[in-house]
Amino acid sequence: MTKRSWAEPFKIKMVEPLHMTTRADREKTIAEAGYNTFLLKSRDVYIDLLTDSGTSAMSDRQWAGMFLGDEAYAGSENFYRLEETVREVYGYKHLIPTHQGRGAEHLLSKLCIKPGDTIPGNMYFTTTRAHQELAGGRFVDVIIDEAHDPQSEHPFKGNVDLGKLSTLIESVGAKSIPYFTMHATVNMAGGQPISMANARQVAGLCRKHGIKIFLDATRAVENCYFIRQREPAYADKSLADILRELCSYTDGCTMSGKKDCLVNIGGFLAVNDDDLADGARNMVVLYEGLHTYGGLAGRDMEAMAIGIRESIELDHMHARIGQVEYLGHLLQKAEIPAVRPIGGHGVFLDAARFLPHIPREEFPAQALAAALYVDSGVRAMERGAVSAGRDTQTGKNRFPKLELVRLTIPRRVYTQAHMDVTAESVCELYANRHRIAGLRFTHEPRHLRFFQARFEPVQGDRIIRDER
Repeated sequence: MTKRSWAEPFKIKMVEPLHMTTRADREKTIAEAGYNTFLLKSRDVYIDLLTDSGTSAMSDRQWAGMFLGDEAYAGSENFYRLEETVREVYGYKHLIPTHQGRGAEHLLSKLCIKPGDTIPGNMYFTTTRAHQELAGGRFVDVIIDEAHDPQSEHPFKGNVDLGKLSTLIESVGAKSIPYFTMHATVNMAGGQPISMANARQVAGLCRKHGIKIFLDATRAVENCYFIRQREPAYADKSLADILRELCSYTDGCTMSGKKDCLVNIGGFLAVNDDDLADGARNMVVLYEGLHTYGGLAGRDMEAMAIGIRESIELDHMHARIGQVEYLGHLLQKAEIPAVRPIGGHGVFLDAARFLPHIPREEFPAQALAAALYVDSGVRAMERGAVSAGRDTQTGKNRFPKLELVRLTIPRRVYTQAHMDVTAESVCELYANRHRIAGLRFTHEPRHLRFFQARFEPVQGDRIIRDER
């Protein structure tokens, strides 16, 4: 039987007009933004693939739920609905809401990490590592080597190297490891999943040594979709069942509800330990808000509770990842250098191979993201040396093995035609890649520099130079 096309499991009820710009407009705008796509104004962007964080389109059920917001300062009805949903869907005992994921990371780091501690994980994430380091800890990457190879077709590049983890435990001692950070999926590796088998093995090793595991559950449902597709034992299981099992191998999670949960703001810390939950509730009052709202309006908690249940619907996740694969396959067909296999929340261009004439010290991924905007108005983001920041001990730039540009697809927002436009722009840039210039800093913030840094071309005054 011929393979049939598929369509999104929703219809469009409302549209938002987009502002169309000229190339001259965009050359001026990107220069004013210091060649940092984070500093562009959204009105100057045509297709916004900067992030999938808080950019989803909410459903009619979620919008209806917004009218049920109980805005009581204490004991909001929406908190209890969200708490019940998290317990049922993720399986954790205690819920502490936060304004977004980094609020939860902050609480966990402050409560668990003491100076000199080591926190292993399957590749770093920017805000997670920043909070761990601010608390006095040191992150150590124990992901498998294939995760650092953009051309590897390993189906679970988010897996932990158990040998690396065992060696680390023996080296620093289990008492110096407050917890293991398990990312699912692994953003910085290209949205790559961890397998259930590997998660189970990590849990066994950590529990043997009395080390807790906390899941970055931001895109855990996407990870569960890959488990269903790629691990034969889970082919007939529901996403809900797979998610509950994955979470059962951990002691809690940090969550940015702005991804899987399909809301524009919100997050939470969920834990099983009573004492840790009590400490988090006490601390959240200092940094976020009362423990029954944590910096969120009641209506936001209601929308998140509904979004959690929508996220585990198979049709939704099939369409969500299907759109990412659609763009990825277009670029693969054109032989564009990109991370393989295609990840969960975006397509990651391999900027080091895309722009081999630009040395790492001139930030090829940052340059490629800026050039993409100039060419078509598509906003993407850098995930390479700029995001990696500087070593806290030496002050030197970190140069991770992966130098990527992330084309991050918001959920339920764009059509396949938008993906076609994006692919055409990337292909045009690749054909003229020798014209793209490297960048140098003109302003470098101390923390999470990729958000606010400014640059200038190292040659000339344009990111895409004229033909000579």
